Amino acid sequence: MQIEPTEKIWKNGKLIPWKEATVHVLSHGLHYGTGVFEGIRCYSTVKGPAIFRLREHMDRLHKSAKSINMQIPFSVDQLCEAAKETVRENKLDACYIRPISFFGVSGIGVNPIGYPVETFIAAFKLGAYLGDEGMRNGIRVHTSSWHRVTNGSVPATAKACGDYLNSALAIMEAKQNGFDETIMLNELHMVAEGSGENLFLVRDGKIHTPPLNAGILPGITRSSIIELAPGLGYKVEEQNIARSELYLADELFFTGTAAEVTPIREVDRRLVGDGKPGPVTKAIQTAFLDIVKGKDQKYTKWLDPL
Repeated sequence: MQIEPTEKIWKNGKLIPWKEATVHVLSHGLHYGTGVFEGIRCYSTVKGPAIFRLREHMDRLHKSAKSINMQIPFSVDQLCEAAKETVRENKLDACYIRPISFFGVSGIGVNPIGYPVETFIAAFKLGAYLGDEGMRNGIRVHTSSWHRVTNGSVPATAKACGDYLNSALAIMEAKQNGFDETIMLNELHMVAEGSGENLFLVRDGKIHTPPLNAGILPGITRSSIIELAPGLGYKVEEQNIARSELYLADELFFTGTAAEVTPIREVDRRLVGDGKPGPVTKAIQTAFLDIVKGKDQKYTKWLDPL
């Protein structure tokens, strides 16, 4: 997806022009993937722009950093205010916010201990990640030949930069094979997640999703769906899901900051249900979009107004 440049990016405590938000070619994070990042959405609501679960995202950024032995030189509170400042300065309404911290320049060795930590926050417009058509009618996915990274090799539950080479390989394969997205299995050949989304399965009116120990990212949209579903009459069970169960599902959908709630209409060239978004998916999607747009007062706690 193309990025439309904005005026300012926040770098290490101050706003700088977009074109000046550069990094040195010898930055450790560039060479070895030693960084962490977040994806956050700001929505246009009836009361003005509001950022969805901002604190939870910045808290996860700090936890991801801890998992790779990095200390971000800004507190969660400081990063939350910096994100708001960036959105306000760029005069944005609905947008996507990308905070990133990574080890900078010092030496050339693999060990980054003692290296400086650089922190940036960018904000720019972003539509439906998997397309408006995908949001309405569902997307086509396949099961990747690439397995999801394992907790025995990297901190798979962290949103670490290096982990996303795995995702990049998987989504490139999917696109080259004519699909919109991919589903990766873990080392036990159980379902993990998409290239950048968590997965939910609906069967006989019940919602299932892989547990954290399946090597998935603890998604903030995922946790939101788990919390709001009971209010709609659905209970979410976290359990391991085999690939073959995908073919027996009545409904499948992805969740994520970028993907929001995106239906899946086909997996491995097999229709999911009747090939259209099902009633549970549509109910979850509608409820979620009402929340992020400020229409559901029960969940205003999740919105941080500018």
